[in-house]
Order: sequence, then C-alpha cells, then structure tokens
Amino acid sequence: MAVVEMKRIHIYALKNNRKKILEMLQRKGAVEVNSPDTAEELFSKTDTASAKQTFEKNVQLITNAVTVLDSYAPPQKGMLSMLEGRTAISAKQYDQTAKEAPEVTKKASRIGALGKKVADEQAEILRLEAQIESLTPWLGLDISMRTKGTGSTAVFIGSFPEEVAEADLKNKLAQALPKVSSVTVEVVSAQAQQTCVFVMCHSSHANEVEGALRGMGFTYPAAPSKKAPAERVEELKGRIGNARKEIEKAEAEIRSFAGDREALLFTADYFTMRRDKYQVLGELWQSPHVFYLTGFVPARIAPLLQKQLEEEYKAFVELETPSEDEDLPVKLQNGFFASAVESVIDGYSLPGKWEVDPSKVMCVFYYVLFGMMLSDAGYGFLIALGTAIVLLKFKNIEAGLRKTMRMFFFCGVSTMFWGVMFGSYFGNAVDTIAHTFFGYYSNIPSVDNIPSLTPPLWFAPLSDPMRLMLFSFLLGIIHLFAGLAMQIYQYAKRGKYADALYDSGFWYMLVGGLIIALVGSDMFQDMMSLDLAIPSIVSTIAVVLAAIGAVGIVATSGRESKGVKRLLKGLYGLYGVSSWLSDILSYSRLLALGLATGVIANVFNMLGTMAGGGVVGAILFILVFIIGHVLNLLINLLGAYVHTNRLQYVEFFGKFYEGGGRKFEPFAAKTKYFKITEEK
Repeated sequence: MAVVEMKRIHIYALKNNRKKILEMLQRKGAVEVNSPDTAEELFSKTDTASAKQTFEKNVQLITNAVTVLDSYAPPQKGMLSMLEGRTAISAKQYDQTAKEAPEVTKKASRIGALGKKVADEQAEILRLEAQIESLTPWLGLDISMRTKGTGSTAVFIGSFPEEVAEADLKNKLAQALPKVSSVTVEVVSAQAQQTCVFVMCHSSHANEVEGALRGMGFTYPAAPSKKAPAERVEELKGRIGNARKEIEKAEAEIRSFAGDREALLFTADYFTMRRDKYQVLGELWQSPHVFYLTGFVPARIAPLLQKQLEEEYKAFVELETPSEDEDLPVKLQNGFFASAVESVIDGYSLPGKWEVDPSKVMCVFYYVLFGMMLSDAGYGFLIALGTAIVLLKFKNIEAGLRKTMRMFFFCGVSTMFWGVMFGSYFGNAVDTIAHTFFGYYSNIPSVDNIPSLTPPLWFAPLSDPMRLMLFSFLLGIIHLFAGLAMQIYQYAKRGKYADALYDSGFWYMLVGGLIIALVGSDMFQDMMSLDLAIPSIVSTIAVVLAAIGAVGIVATSGRESKGVKRLLKGLYGLYGVSSWLSDILSYSRLLALGLATGVIANVFNMLGTMAGGGVVGAILFILVFIIGHVLNLLINLLGAYVHTNRLQYVEFFGKFYEGGGRKFEPFAAKTKYFKITEEK
C-alpha cells in the first residue's frame, strides 16, 4: 500500500539553458509543473499561444496525411499489433530525426493536397454521373434541349410528371386548343413518373400551346443541355474518364509515400512534444535572464534530479516538503502482485488526502472473488495461458496494458484453483467425453456409485449449492471486515484512535456479535443444516458485544452535533446496520455466477453428445464444444470482471475509501507512436 511521497521542487536557471532543461524534464517525465499564479514584478510569463497553435496544426496535418496514406497503402499489421507497443528510440535518434521535420511536413502537406484532389475528383465524377442520369431519358432527342424554335415555329421541350401516351397527349391538346392546328407532338421517352416530350407549333400559337401544356403539368428541364443529349453524354463520359485518370495518378503518387509513413508518425509525435513543451513554457515565470519552474516530483528521485540539474545546467534547485494544505498529485507504487490492480483503483478514483493505497489488500480479494465467479479450471488455464503468452512475447507492451494482462493472469490462476476445488474442467467435459466416446459410465448421467474422473478437491457446487452460499457470505464478511480494518489503519496513521473506535470498532462489535449470535441459534443451524456447536457463553458474550456496539454507534454517530439532533443522528447511524445486511447478501453473486458458469458449460457438453459416439458425433461434439465454451467463457469472463469490480467499489470501498485524489500528470513525452528512452 504505497502512495508515492511527493516533494515540491523549485528550479531557478539561466534562460539560455531553458530549452535543454525543459527537454530533459520532458524525457524523464518526473516533474508535474505547477506554477504559482503570481510572482515578483521582475518576472512575467511568455505568450506561447501562437506557437502552440502552429504545432497543433502540424500535428493535425500529419495525422490527416497518415490517414490518407493508410487508405491507399495500408500498413501490414498483424492481429496482435496493438500489443507491440510504441517503438523505442534514443534521445540521440530523436535529435537527429527532428532535423527532418520540415521536409516531412512538406510531404504531409503534399499527401493532404493529393487526398483532397482525389476527393474533389470523386465528387466531380458523382456530379457528372448525375448529369448523365438526368440526360438519359432525353437520348432520343437529336437537337439541343435549349432549342426554342425557328422564325416561324415554336418548340417546347420538357416533361410531364406522369406517364402519358403520345395519342392521349394529342387528344388533350386538341380538346384544349380546338382552333389551333398543325401541333406536332413527339414522346421522346416515357416512364412511370416522367414523360419527356417534344412539341412544335406555329409561332403565332406559341402562347396558347404553352398555356395548354402548363395546364397539363408540363415543365421545362432544370438544366437543359446546350448540345444534343447524346453528344453531351459522350462529352461528360470523357470528362469522367479524365477525372479517373487524375485520381489514378494522385493515388499512385500517394502510394509512393508509403516508405515515409514511419517518418510521418515520428514527426507527429515530435510536434506533439513541442506543443506540450510550449504549453509549459507559457506557464514559466521569466525575467530577462532567469526563469523559474516549480512543481511536484516523487521524493525518491528528487535528489538525483536535483544533482543532475545542478551539475549539468548550473541551476539552483530547492526541494521542500509540501504543506498539508497543498493539493498533492497521487501516484501509486506497488509490487508485482498488487500493481496489477492499480487500473481498477484508477477506474474508481485515486486515494484522497489522508487515505492509503488499498492495492495490496484489495488484490488478494480481487483475485479470489474473480476466480470463484468463474471457477472452472479449463477456463482459468486458457486465461492464464493467453495472458502469459502476451506478457512473454510482447516485451514492449505499454505499461498500463501490461498491468491489465498481469491482473487477468492472476485471475486465471485463481480461476484454475477454484475449478480444481470444485471439480470443474470445462464443466463436466472429461466425464462427458469418457462416457460418450469411451464407454466410461461416470455418475454424470445419473448412474450412481461410479466415481467421476475429475472429482472436486472440496465439493461440487451443483451438488451442494447451500455450502457455496454460506462460504460466499463468509468470504463477504471477511472482505467487509477487512474494509473496516483499513479504516482503522487510516485513522491510526493520523492519530485519531477515538474515531477508529467510533466508526469501526463499534461496528465490529455490533455486526460481529450479531453474526455469532445468529450462527449459534438453533433456527439458523436447522435452516442451513449446520452442526456447529457454539457454547452458550460465547453466544451471550456476542449479544453483549452487539449491544455495546449498538449503544456506541448511537452515542457517537452524531458526535459533531448536540442535544436531540445528536441522538437522532445516532439512531440514523444505527439504521446503517441494514446496509450491512444488503452488503453481505450481495456476495450471493459468487454463488449465482459460479453456478451459471458450470451449468452452461454442462449444457453445452450435453448438446455436443446429441449425435452420440462415432465420427459424426465426434465432429458435432468438437464444434459445439469450441463454440459453446468460447461463448460461455467470454460472457462469464465479462460478468466476473464487472461483478468483481462492483464488490470492490460498492461493498469494500464503501467501508473506508472515498477517493478524490488527483492523478500525477508529469511533464512528459506524451507520444502516440514512439517513446524516447534515456541513453545508458
């Protein structure tokens, strides 16, 4: 249980060493910069907003360029590439490659321009194809769609919003215009929702004919072609062909930059680091010749950092213990076994002021509870084996993901342990296979007195669920009492021994006494089929302790108040015993999830034997076995993870832990693709 001790560091140095000092601090990632809001009149801050914006634009430019490049020349990545982590480079390589940043930025700009050109040409093709589609009904027209007529004739080229036969159209015009003769009507094309027509008449009757046509729903084309439709379509197809050639040319040029992908990614990280550096630079207080930096640094590395700054950069460095009023950042530091669950704590909240790191205590319960919920040796073996392979093969895996893999490895080991204790190996797969394919009649199909090939070392939950339920409640009580013990430890560290008694000791007496009295009662033992002899004197002492605890809770829960208000608060505090009941019952999920895993596994095993023995039966069994158990493992793995976290967050943390700590965020190289290592 270790929250890293922090020191406040003050650095005073010459401005001509500012760049080197900031880059060194960024590579080490050891100092969280925390500059004061005010300083002496001699000092001022530099406005770095413009520089930060420039670096951010460069990052976005390169990121977009890589996205474009990957769409035409995707990198060759394996399924597990995400586990490979970032590529490590030395500080010397960083300095050398950073010189190429301007040239790489130009390439990124060119890739971006090419990507835009491809997008523009593709949009142009869609626009041209839409024009061709709109002209398709007019392909039978051999004159310009803009034709209005000649000196003696009027021409109307347009459409009706429905299918109209040529004869019907002529009849309607004749009825509408009985005095007009010599009207030529030609249907160019007819479809269900559109009829394209060519109408011609003498110019003296143009107004009458146009009015009659409009009365029938006639409309002119929205974008009439200047050329004949067929000629215009050929022209558009030619433009589409040219656009496609331009796209092919641009795509080929984009693919030619495939070898620069790594340089692009590095440069994006380079500009990200510069942006972060200028962010810190804008927070520094500076005079014409000196700059001042302050922040927090882990106490264990503070002397070494102080020595390096003083010897290499002639800086004046001062270390001091922060005051109790300061908002200290929180960093956890644990060993191999406990550090694996730090991500679980981080997912809830880091320890607040005066709170301890619960990792070392929590990890034991976490692995035990997770294993009980899954409780199958076969599943546990797969989890442990898979995570072990990842941990051994991918040495460069990111630290956070490595801890998560290690956590699931321990969870897998715990799952194997409980699977052996409960006799579950992919459910009853061993007995099912032996019975179906090898004729071994175990007790699985209700044949009695024949031992199982995989007997439990303790008991089988499916045969004795009541025992598992009682054990789950017992484990839950231990878990909750461990939370109370953590609260006592936190109070003791601060010298608040009376508060430890009031807020934890009395609850030990009340809950512990009630539990012992309940277990010793004949009613409980008959109901649970227990044969546990508890002397009457022990039960009497337990009742007395429970009474003392109850009185103590009523007397002290409202100790910050006086009079009747204190009594009411005390009674309300005693009412909290009901939450203890719900907390203990909450551990019945260990029984539910453990049984669910075993029952579902057995069902899949049974389904796999529907075709009996033989080759066909073996093939069916293998298919059902693989698919069924993979699904069962994934579903119950998720359930075990969620419910184990829930028991930590709600039941365990509820007894002592509030969180609210601020994560230690050092000024570091927060890169996405590469990580810089210090040369040794």
